[in-house]
Amino acid sequence: MQEFFLSKLKEALPANTSLIDTVAEVLDISYDAAHRRTSLKSKLSLEEAIKLSRHFNMSIDQLYEIGLQNVIAVEKTQMITSQAELQAYFEASYENLKQILAIKDSEIIYSAKDLPIFYTSSDNILSRFKMYVWLQLLGDEQKVGAFENFAPSVSLVSAASRLGELYANLKVTEIWDVTTINSTLKQIHFYYKSTLLTETIALKLCEDIKQLIAMIEEKVANEPQYRLFYNELLLMNNTVLVKTPIIKTLFVPYTILSYYKTSDTKTLTQVDEHLQRQMRNSKLLSTAGKKEQRIFFNKMYKKIDALMYLIQAENVLDFE
Repeated sequence: MQEFFLSKLKEALPANTSLIDTVAEVLDISYDAAHRRTSLKSKLSLEEAIKLSRHFNMSIDQLYEIGLQNVIAVEKTQMITSQAELQAYFEASYENLKQILAIKDSEIIYSAKDLPIFYTSSDNILSRFKMYVWLQLLGDEQKVGAFENFAPSVSLVSAASRLGELYANLKVTEIWDVTTINSTLKQIHFYYKSTLLTETIALKLCEDIKQLIAMIEEKVANEPQYRLFYNELLLMNNTVLVKTPIIKTLFVPYTILSYYKTSDTKTLTQVDEHLQRQMRNSKLLSTAGKKEQRIFFNKMYKKIDALMYLIQAENVLDFE
């Protein structure tokens, strides 16, 4: 089992990089001690194996070549219930993406049931609203305050903005449907009906979503490293697949923001094949022509306009 694990580490190393030197550095042990472990003369402790797996971004099941095909090990992120934990989430996500950005020919594939979090990670009102919603839904406190009284810390907004800016520099493939914006529109309408959003702020949030969609439309037309697929049949689930020449990693959400993470080789191959198949059955908008692009984006603009009309009409009619 140790021999198998070490062979996986060696495969993940860049060319002309010594496995012994790497093991010595990661475990903070001497060259001789590292040599004894890599030559199988000494056993790796579980703690050492976990350190190495984390350094190489490998899942724990790869340590001992688990034979059960229907069982894999996953790493779970912590729950988010406070601003401090949300900030830590943004910071950890930034560090993960920063490592990916440093590897040549890396790619992210995002199956977007909802607006990708990276697009609502900045210092505008839409991003603050999403933070407000997340903390209302995930937080321990039962008291619900109006959005205008929500004051995210400067450090939280800064951490979110850094993450959003970094994502813009990655090679990204996203799979959308016109329903990808639905949950955010529903949230605006819900909190407006609950009198936790004023009409002015609700309409401003709708305008922010319009600006976001316009930005996506611009990216489709002008950024070769950004690919947007339109799939009318696939039910997306916010799964994120990270692909590098060295390793693949899958992120699957289990709450609004928290996720399971795995690098299980067989699972990642299956997920990659599934996503590639879905893309073949989707429409790549950057090559679809202006007419197809306008049809797709206009459907979302009409949804936003319909919500704005509903908010304004309810305020004018004032039946309640």
